[in-house]
Amino acid sequence: MTQPSLAELCILACSEAFRTDREIVATGIGPVPRIAAGLAKLTHSPGLMMTDGEAFLVEDPVPLGAKGEDRPKPAGYLPFSQFFDAAVWSGRRHAMVTPTQIDRFGQTNLSALGGTHRQPKIQMLGVRGFPGNSIYHPNSMFVPVHSTRVFVEGEVDMVSSAGYNPARRRPNGNYSGIDLRQIITNLCVMDFGGTDHAIRVVSLHPGVSFDEVQAATGFALEKGDLTETPLPDADTLAIIDRLDPKGGRAKVLKDNPSAVRSAS
Repeated sequence: MTQPSLAELCILACSEAFRTDREIVATGIGPVPRIAAGLAKLTHSPGLMMTDGEAFLVEDPVPLGAKGEDRPKPAGYLPFSQFFDAAVWSGRRHAMVTPTQIDRFGQTNLSALGGTHRQPKIQMLGVRGFPGNSIYHPNSMFVPVHSTRVFVEGEVDMVSSAGYNPARRRPNGNYSGIDLRQIITNLCVMDFGGTDHAIRVVSLHPGVSFDEVQAATGFALEKGDLTETPLPDADTLAIIDRLDPKGGRAKVLKDNPSAVRSAS
C-alpha cells in the first residue's frame, strides 16, 4: 500500500468526529469534512443522514464532483427551509466548519479582522449561520493550517459563534445547547476537555511534537492522553477514493504531504 497523504489522515480523523449511534444530519463544509462525513456514513455510523447539498436527502454520500447519473438517487425531499426544522433547531445535525479564528474556549470568527466592529481592517463573510448553529447542535472544526493566526491569543476579533468562555457567561443563562466536539488540524486532533472546556490536544499526527503544536497556537494548550492519530488502512483509502474519484483532497494541503513525516 502506498503511504497515505496527510489529507487522507485528516479525513479519517474528521470521520471519527462524526461517530454516532443517532440519526442525525452530517454537514461537512469543504472537501475534507465532506469526504469525512461520507466515510463515517459508510463505515462506523450508518445511521447518519446525508444531503446532496441542494434540496434532497440521500442514502449514499454524493462523491465530490458527481453529476447527472453519478449522483445517488434522492431518498427524500429536504428543501433549505425544511432543513432548519428537521435538523438544525431540533439539534439533529453535526456540522464541521473552518473558521478564520478560534480562541481557547472555542469561540470562532468568520466575520471581520482587526479594527473596530463598525470599521474592521478586513471584512469577510459575516457571521452567516454560525450564531444559531453554535447553540442548537453539535459542531466540530477542520483547520488545514494550524497557526497563531487561526488559534489566537485572547478572544477572537469578533465572536461569530458561541463557545465556552466563562467570562461570557451571564447569571442564570442557558448554555446547555453549546456542544463543541473536536478540532482536526494538519498537526493534531484537539477537543474541549480542558479546564472550563478549554481546548486540549488529544492526539498528534505522526512525526509531530506537542511543542510544535504549542508553538503554532496563540494560547496555552492542555494535554490529553496524547496518542498518535491513526493512519487510514487500505479499505479506508478505497472508500475515500470512491468518495473523491477526481482527487480533490490532494489540493487541500500545500504540496499534498505524506501522513508520516520524514525524519529531519
